[in-house]
Amino acid sequence: MKIASIDKDVKGILSSNYYQIPRFQRPYSWDRENISDFWNDTIVDNESDYFIGSMVVFKVNSDTYGIVDGQQRLTTITMLLSALRNSLNTEGFIDLAKGIHHLIERPNIDNKPQYILSTESSFPYFQEYIQKFGKPLIDIVPGDEEKNIEMIFNQVSELIEGAVKSIKSNPTFDDNAKKENIKEQLILIRDRILGLKLIFVELDEEDDAYIIFETLNTRGKDLSVSDLVKNHFTKLLKPKIAGVDTPKIQWDRILTTIEGSSSDISVDGFLHHFWLSKYDYLTIKTLFKEIKKEVKKHNAQSFLNELEEDSVTYREIHETSYRKWSNEENSIKNALDALSLFRVKQQVPFILAVMIDYKNGKLKKKDVDRILTSIEKFHFIFTAITSQRSSGGISQMYASTARRLTNAQNREDKIEILNEFNKKLRDKTPLEWEFDFNFKKIYLTKNYTKDKNLIKYILSRIDSFSNRSATLDYSLMTIEHIVPQSNLRNNLLPEIQVGQLGNLILVPAELNNELGNKSFVQKKELLIKARVFIDKILEESSTWDSSAIGKRTELLSKIAYKKVWKI
Repeated sequence: MKIASIDKDVKGILSSNYYQIPRFQRPYSWDRENISDFWNDTIVDNESDYFIGSMVVFKVNSDTYGIVDGQQRLTTITMLLSALRNSLNTEGFIDLAKGIHHLIERPNIDNKPQYILSTESSFPYFQEYIQKFGKPLIDIVPGDEEKNIEMIFNQVSELIEGAVKSIKSNPTFDDNAKKENIKEQLILIRDRILGLKLIFVELDEEDDAYIIFETLNTRGKDLSVSDLVKNHFTKLLKPKIAGVDTPKIQWDRILTTIEGSSSDISVDGFLHHFWLSKYDYLTIKTLFKEIKKEVKKHNAQSFLNELEEDSVTYREIHETSYRKWSNEENSIKNALDALSLFRVKQQVPFILAVMIDYKNGKLKKKDVDRILTSIEKFHFIFTAITSQRSSGGISQMYASTARRLTNAQNREDKIEILNEFNKKLRDKTPLEWEFDFNFKKIYLTKNYTKDKNLIKYILSRIDSFSNRSATLDYSLMTIEHIVPQSNLRNNLLPEIQVGQLGNLILVPAELNNELGNKSFVQKKELLIKARVFIDKILEESSTWDSSAIGKRTELLSKIAYKKVWKI
């Protein structure tokens, strides 16, 4: 690997060559705070020769370089110069504006206009709305990166305009003095930008760039696992057709699938769970190192294909509305929704393996239904109610079973693995006294709504289990307090007891208003009339007080642990 370095300023860098942001690079990601810091450091507080770090490039051809490190800074500098050019033009300094524009766009060897910095990910927005001298000729709907670029460009434009406005508002200057001071101020900003110093590091070959990119960004910098993995694929998979970068298109589809989700998922999380479902257990810190060992030139394309396919399943697991489920699959969907409600992630590698086998016809619906229901029941008790914390054993159990399931060759072997795992879940289920103790601490009032969704889930599952003759849409039902919350104002019962599960019941929305603050006897009559399921305690009680609430809470706890959520 040949590396040459030299000190250069921004003017020398922009006036001598053209630059491309290569396919392995991240989108532009600086935020408003980054820009404020950069402006203050390089413009406001900068006297001269301010050093802004290194710029690492590799040679594309005789006058063009690809950027390995320095993309964010060079893109920001280009936006600053573009905003400065626009301001000079607006203030009537046409020659100065054109002079700056030569550092944004100039004729190439064929005498064709070419932008100094070209970027693929934000094309054509960056070229048309930022670099172009004049109004854009095409309308572009900006994506996420373009929206960020638009925000930053507006910010740097406002910073420059602020310097102009401060001079225009100075009452001690006449019009000529204002114009001259504006000119001097804009030239000062220009010269400070162009005078910024860098160490310009040049590599001979693109392959060297991937190594340097990876090294630079795994030693204390903030590059994510997904950025490093993308770089690795880009290095191994070159475009086979000119102008059609299939690996990049595939990677972008993975990003769109994961990052477009309404659920709290990330590409890094997907890569980690994908790995755990098929390979040895590891932490996310060592993930890229192992991916790099596993993915070579001969299997890179098949690995990327697998990632793209499984990214859809991964999103469906976390965002069930992303998939169209049949009526027969509602139990699978409900189990996945419940696990999302519990905010648990340990099971994801295993469920990913299960759902992939289901999609590929290696497992049947009844197989998936049974194991996902068991996982839902386990985590309801283990996570949602008793708040158990695993030292890592549960996560490793899920991951190791996922690998076994993935590697099993036939359905019989897979069923045996699922049965073994089901028994493990049963054995690890917390004891009834732990469940009962924590179950009684769950409550809902106007002042405390943290458990509302969990309570609706609990009541709907118990009602569905007990009232099997009815098919109800529980999403249309609301939670009713049997002893009304108005009693809290009168201090008749403590808040936790009024909100306790024993005092709560699911009713149709239209019935909720009708029940209001009626007496228990009146409420009971209306509930029976509306054919709402009445449990034994409600049925046998003629009054409703602290004792009745306690008894019903105990009853619901027993029904929950021994029947509804029993594995």
